[in-house]
Amino acid sequence: MPSGEETLDLARRFGETLNVPVFLVDTEGNLLFYNQAAGVVLGRTFEDTGPMTASVWSRIFVPTDEAGSPLLPESLPLMIALTENRPSAGSLWIQGIDNILRHIKVAAFPLLSSEGQNLGAMAVFWELEDESRL
Repeated sequence: MPSGEETLDLARRFGETLNVPVFLVDTEGNLLFYNQAAGVVLGRTFEDTGPMTASVWSRIFVPTDEAGSPLLPESLPLMIALTENRPSAGSLWIQGIDNILRHIKVAAFPLLSSEGQNLGAMAVFWELEDESRL
């Protein structure tokens, strides 16, 4: 059985192979990695930003609801997957580092060891075609 660190490394390597945006966090919500496809949506590559805490990435990427109100980190699908150990999905608006506002759909799931230990969480997301706000 792989260790928790090995499992997160496998998740990162899996994310590197995908052509859909992937975002990976540890048990504290700290950003460990996002792939090139995510970098397009987020406005900067992971190589340019590097790892960061949840309080930092949730402010830098500015997630908001349909009305433009900021979303608290704990209300994001990724953080729900992490803290409640269950899959979560939703749509939200995000302003990337490039200051472009994008409407995205997010599906997030916890990363659990074979013994059920929380190792972190992963989100897969994509930009929605309809970019109009209500």
